[in-house]
Amino acid sequence: MATGISEMSFHAITRLYAQHFCTASPFISPLRKNAKANQRRSLHARSWGISEKTHNFQNINLSQPFQSRKKFTECHCQQASDIANLSHDEANSTWVQDAVNKVSQVLGSTNGKGAIEFENGSAKHGEDPTLVMPEPAKDLQPKKTRGSSLVEDEAWRLLVESMVYYCGGPVGTIAANDPLDSNKLNYDQVFIRDFIPSGIAFLLKGEYEIVRNFILHTLQLQSWEKTMDCHSPGQGLMPASFKVRTVPLDGDENATEEVLDPDFGEAAIGRVAPVDSGLWWIILLRAYGKCSGDLSVQERIDVQTGIKMILKLCLADGFDMFPTLLVTDGSCMIDRRMGIHGHPLEIQALFYSALMCAREMLAPEDGSADLIRALNNRLIALSFHIREYYWVDMKKLNEIYRYKTEEYSYDAVNKFNIYPDQIPPWLVERMPSKGGFLIGNLQPAHMDFRFFSLGNLWSIVSSLATTQQSHAILDLIETKWSDLVAQMPLKICYPALEGQEWRIITGSDPKNTYNYTFSPSLFPPLLSALFFNCSCFLFCRPWSYHNGGSWPTLLWQLTVACIKMNRPEIAERALEIAEKRLSIDKWPEYYDTKSARFIGKQARLYQTWSIAGYLVAKLLLEKPDLAKTLWSEEDAEILNALNVMVDPTNPRRKRGKVLKKTYIV
Repeated sequence: MATGISEMSFHAITRLYAQHFCTASPFISPLRKNAKANQRRSLHARSWGISEKTHNFQNINLSQPFQSRKKFTECHCQQASDIANLSHDEANSTWVQDAVNKVSQVLGSTNGKGAIEFENGSAKHGEDPTLVMPEPAKDLQPKKTRGSSLVEDEAWRLLVESMVYYCGGPVGTIAANDPLDSNKLNYDQVFIRDFIPSGIAFLLKGEYEIVRNFILHTLQLQSWEKTMDCHSPGQGLMPASFKVRTVPLDGDENATEEVLDPDFGEAAIGRVAPVDSGLWWIILLRAYGKCSGDLSVQERIDVQTGIKMILKLCLADGFDMFPTLLVTDGSCMIDRRMGIHGHPLEIQALFYSALMCAREMLAPEDGSADLIRALNNRLIALSFHIREYYWVDMKKLNEIYRYKTEEYSYDAVNKFNIYPDQIPPWLVERMPSKGGFLIGNLQPAHMDFRFFSLGNLWSIVSSLATTQQSHAILDLIETKWSDLVAQMPLKICYPALEGQEWRIITGSDPKNTYNYTFSPSLFPPLLSALFFNCSCFLFCRPWSYHNGGSWPTLLWQLTVACIKMNRPEIAERALEIAEKRLSIDKWPEYYDTKSARFIGKQARLYQTWSIAGYLVAKLLLEKPDLAKTLWSEEDAEILNALNVMVDPTNPRRKRGKVLKKTYIV
C-alpha cells in the first residue's frame, strides 16, 4: 500500500511541479533584452504551424489539418508585476502549497485522514506515515521506501529536480544540476542525446507526459531555418540542445512569454552539427509508443513528416560508395576530436536502429512507397557491410594479418586495401581467443581497431550484430572486465590514445587527458637537457573524458544488451559496482584513470544522464520484460536477403546482376 501511494505521489508531483509560477522555475534563464532578435532565433510559443513550403516533400499531403495543439501552445505565465515582489522562497512555498492541495485531493480517497499539513512552505506529516510529500527542491532528502534503496530514491529526486518546464509543462531535463557550479556553460540546456535515458526512465516509471512534450516540442525546432557563415544544412536536422528563455511580450512591458532557443551546433565547441540527435529522436518516439500504448503521437501528420525529413536527410545520395553514414568528428556522443570522422560505428548502429524504428512507425501510403523501398535497401546493405567488414575476432584478425595489398579486381579479398601493419600491438597481444567486437571505423586503407562501447552495445540492441556476434561482444566484456569496467562501468572506448598519437589525432586536446606538470630543475642536468631546457614540461596522461574515460550513463545500454541476450548477470555485476560509488561521488559525468579510480578532472557533478542511466538499469533488472520495448528483433526479410548475398551460387551476386536501385527524388 505504501509503495502504491508513493508512486501516485511521484506522478502527481511531477505534473504539478511548476504550474503555479511558470516564470519562477529555477531553470528559466534571465530575460533576453532584444525581443525582436529573439523572434528570429527562438520558437514563439504560439507559432506551431508547419507550412507546406517548409517540408517540400513529394507526394506528401500537408493540407490535412494537424491535430489540436492548444494545450501545448497556450502559455499561462503570470504577469511580471505579479511575481516581482515575491522572493524565491516565497514563490517556492506558494507553488508547493498549491501542489500539495491538489495532490491531497487526488489521494483523498486513499488516505482519508489527510496526513499532510503545511506550515511556512514545508511539509508537516500527520499520523499516517505511508504518505510522504517532497519538500521544495532545495530541501529534498532521499527517503527509503519499500523495495528501493536510498541511492535509488536520491536518484529519482535528483532527476525530478532536473526537469525543465515550458509554459507549465515538463519538456526535458537539463544536462547537469550542480548547485555549487557557477560556470554552467551549456550544461543548463536540454540536450537531445542526454535526455534519452531520462525519457526512458520516465517511460518505465509510467510518466509519459514529459516524453510526449519533448517529442512534440523538439519536432517543431526541426524545421527552423538555420545558417552558419551563410550556409544552411539540410532540412530535417534536429538540434543538439535547446533552452527555455523568458522574454518580454511584445506590446506589454509588464508581461512575459517563454520561448525555446535551439542550438544546431552553431554555438557548440567545434561548430559540429549533431548527426545523432534525429536518430535518437526516432528511437525515443518508438519507445514512447511501445511503453505508453499511445500510438496517436507517431500517427500525427506532423510527426510522420518529421520522420520522413530525417530519413530523407540520411538517405540522400552522395559520392560515398558505402551504405554507412559519412560524418565528421564530434557529431555524436564523442563530441570532440577523437579520430572518429568517416564512418564511426556509433553512428552506424544508431542509423540502423532508427531505420528499423522508422519502418515500423511509417504509415503505409502511396507517397511513402519510394522512401520505404530505399529504407529497406539501405537496411540490407548496411547490415551486410557492418557484419562482414567491421567484425574482428581472433580468426578475422589472423585473416587481416595475412592480407595481400594493392589488389585490383572485383573479387579482391582485401577490398579496402588495409595494410596488415595497421594492426596495433596491443590487439595482437591481448585479443582473447573467446569473444570479438565491431571495430570503431572503416575507410579506404584505414581500420580503427579501438573498441567503442556505445556502438557495440547498440549493435546488439538493434540487431545490427548477429546473435553469435552479440554473444561474442558480451564475452569480450566479461573477459576484459578489468580493462572495460574495473571500478566504474563503462569505458567509452578502449584503449586510450597516448603520446604522439594523441597529439596528432586529437589536436593535443587537453580535455582528453588528465595532466600534471613537473620542473626539470628538480632533476639532474642531463634529464633537463632531454626536455630541451624547458622551464617546465606538461605530461599528458590518457584515460580521461572521451579518451578512455569511464561513463556511468553507458550502464543502461549495457543492461538492455545483456537482458536481450539473456545474460543479465553481467549487467547486475556492473550495477553493483556503480551503486557503491555514484551517490558518494555526487553522480559525476565521467571517471579518469585506466581503472576509473578518480572522478573526472573536469567532470560535472550531478550529471543527469549518469543519474538516469543508473535508474534505467535498475528498473530493467527489476522488470526485465520492459526491456523488450527498447530493442529490435532481427528481421526475417533482412536475414533472408543477407543469406542470398553470401550464397556463392546466387546469380545476383555477380557483377551486373544486382537489382536496380530506387532513388528518392
